[in-house]
Amino acid sequence: MSDGASYDALLRDTAVALTAAGIDNVRFEARLLLSHATGLTIEQLISRGPDPAPAPAAARLRELTARRVRREPMAYILGEREFWGLPFKVSPAVLIPRPDSETVIETVLDLIPDRTRKLRILDLGLGSGCLLLTLLREYPQATGVGIDASVAALAVAQANAEALGVASRARLSAGDWRQAGWVGRLVDQPEAPFDLLVSNPPYIESAAVEGLMPEVATHEPRLALDGGADGLAAYRIIAEASPRLVVPGGWAIVEGGEGQAPEIASLFAAAGFSPRPARKDLGGIERVVPARH
Repeated sequence: MSDGASYDALLRDTAVALTAAGIDNVRFEARLLLSHATGLTIEQLISRGPDPAPAPAAARLRELTARRVRREPMAYILGEREFWGLPFKVSPAVLIPRPDSETVIETVLDLIPDRTRKLRILDLGLGSGCLLLTLLREYPQATGVGIDASVAALAVAQANAEALGVASRARLSAGDWRQAGWVGRLVDQPEAPFDLLVSNPPYIESAAVEGLMPEVATHEPRLALDGGADGLAAYRIIAEASPRLVVPGGWAIVEGGEGQAPEIASLFAAAGFSPRPARKDLGGIERVVPARH
């Protein structure tokens, strides 16, 4: 890319670089990168296509393109990802919110249709906060507790809570279900036990993590991906703890990986919960397991 090049030329050069890196949807991604580098909307870029771009914008685009060529996820480069129609700040400290996880929100809204309920919600493995904070937006009388083992992730979630206007109803704190005593510390909280537990825990088999797309394997936090030898380690811990965390009549609603729903349901059944049919995502995969206490 040469300084003084037009917006159109920069767009073409970026698309060529992304293509060489084996990235799909290069025209779309090139426009996103150019928009981010210039501060212009896609519509403005189209209208100004033949015009020369400022040298600082071209330099910024080179930096962003180099990051994407190294297969850094676009969401980390842009610093944001939309979830449930809401903007969520993201960083390499958190798993990038995915459309599959919106199935959790859909399931909760279906099973708890009264939006005026003063729900007490627990989110285990908070990450960006996309599950808990979206639910607090949908249930304006609800309060929530979110825990995550990563202090950096909690900072991202706190920023999202404030930006989405739900910080006064969300209490976010460090917690690690791999550590002894974590359940007792939660049970002692004034909000406990909870009406609803949601979680998108790590569910990739340890041996399979390195074989994931480079955007995921290299850049997303392994703590949020690695589910142990069979991918179910976190579910065993969560299911065993759920009777102390969820009120009788309450719900545990968790996301899982492809093919895991029957085993996850069995774990909650063994803990005294009544699993309901798994909910499918838009790809037809049984993505979410709801279980009633």
